[in-house]
Parts: sequence; structure tokens; C-alpha cells
Amino acid sequence: LTIFLNPSPSVFHRRAFRYLLRQSIPPRPLSASHHFSICISLISELLVLFSDSLSPAEYYHRMESEGGKLVPESKEKIFQIFSDFMTRVTKFEELVDVGGGLLFGFQQGLDFLRRPSIDKTSELVESIIKANETKRMISYFEAGCLNTYDSVQNMSKLHTCQLGLRDQLSKATCILNELECLVEDAIQTVAESLPHLQDKDIGDELDPQATTYEKEEIVSSGLQKVGYVDYAVMMGIIYSMVKQDYSMQERIVSSLNLKSSSGELETYCLMWSLRPFINDEIMHEAWKLIP
Repeated sequence: LTIFLNPSPSVFHRRAFRYLLRQSIPPRPLSASHHFSICISLISELLVLFSDSLSPAEYYHRMESEGGKLVPESKEKIFQIFSDFMTRVTKFEELVDVGGGLLFGFQQGLDFLRRPSIDKTSELVESIIKANETKRMISYFEAGCLNTYDSVQNMSKLHTCQLGLRDQLSKATCILNELECLVEDAIQTVAESLPHLQDKDIGDELDPQATTYEKEEIVSSGLQKVGYVDYAVMMGIIYSMVKQDYSMQERIVSSLNLKSSSGELETYCLMWSLRPFINDEIMHEAWKLIP
């Protein structure tokens, strides 16, 4: 949130610390939906930061005149910002798919160059070689069972895959910057149009002694109360996940070289496809918010 809101650090930490103490969040892990409701409560507290430029009288007069709701223009704007945000997230995911193919191509090319020569210790293999021994076959074995043309082609493939991955990262960087700008726009839009939400009901009722059913009811009622703040919070959460995913990809690409072991490349491909920083449950919830 400090990235998006960029307030005075002392102001931010005072508000956040005071909020967390008041909520008494249980030390044990919470589900994604519970974390989401806490984030909504926290951001409603932090939205007040944007009203610091107004006097209290001006701020509450504006909120009273708007009836405590988003004005129609702001409703349309927040919907449009969220739609644009998810469109760019989709473009980022397309780049991830393309990058995964390039990474796999790099792995295949390097594994081919490292392909071991034929083991002639086997009696069957040795008998086949002797039965078909030619100058061409002898040269092939002396070259380590590598064809010059295939070696050149695979070296070219490795170079192409590396360049392609760097190009994908460059495009992903642009999308990431656009996502950050959209998050800032969404928070600014909500902050300018929405009064300070009361987070007491959501925060205080997240009691560690409550049953699972009661917690789900609390989260559900809390989400209904906050309305359009959902969009700004959801964008912030998704942006954080995408940024971590990008950082992982960047480290993988920067570490690729001809000395990368087969085990390393296998792990890189697995991590790239699994995308451990992306929570699918949250992504599904985000798409449900598209009207």
C-alpha cells in the first residue's frame, strides 16, 4: 500500500499500526477471503489520508452532499479502470505463456547439446556398430555423436530463446507500470468520492473464537458494505501478486546461461508454469467483479 498511496511514512505507519492493534488479528493463518476483508477494512482507514488537503468541515460537507456514495461519474470511472486493469492482466498472462514456451525451448536446446554419446559398452550396440561401420559413422562417434548442422541450429535456438525471453520481460515491464498507474487511479477515484467507511463491524467481528459459518457471514456482509472499494483493494492485491510473479521471471531469465544444469532448468520451467505467487481463487473472484 505504501507504493500506491505514497503518504508520509510516519503517518502511514501510525494509522496502520493503530488499525492492526485495534483489530487483534489472530496469529494463526487466515483464509484468502478473510485476508481480503481485512485488506478492505485497512484501505478504508487509509483512504482518509487523501482527504488531508481538505478541512474537516469541507470534507464532511462534501460527503454529506454526496449522500455517502460514489457519484455516478465515479461509478463509471471505477468500473472502467478495473476493466482496463484486468485487460492488462490478461495481456501479462499471455506474455507468461509465450515466455514459458521460450524457456522450454531453451531447456531443450541445451539438453540436446549435452546429450551423451552412445554407450558402446553394450554388446548389442557394439555388434550393430561393427556390422554397419563406415567412415561417416566413425566420424560421428569421434565428434561425440553430434551433428555439426544440428549443433549450429541448437546454438541459434538458444540465442533466439534468450532474446525472446528478454523481449517478453521488456513488454511485461511496460504492462506492470500501466497496472501500477491504474491502481493509483482507482484508489484516487474512490478516495475522492467515498466517505470514510466504518470498519469496526468487519474488524471487530473477525473474532478467532467465531465459527467458520459466522466468519463467512461477517466477510459477506462486510463486502456488501464497502461496495466499490472492492475494486481498488482487489486491484492492489492482484498487482502485488503480478509484481512478484514478474520478479521471479526476471531472476530466472537473468540466470540462464550455457552452464545452467538440467536440474536448474527443470526447476525454472516448473516454477514458471506453476506461478506460485498467483492465487487462482483471488483471480476468479476478480473476474466475477466484471459487470
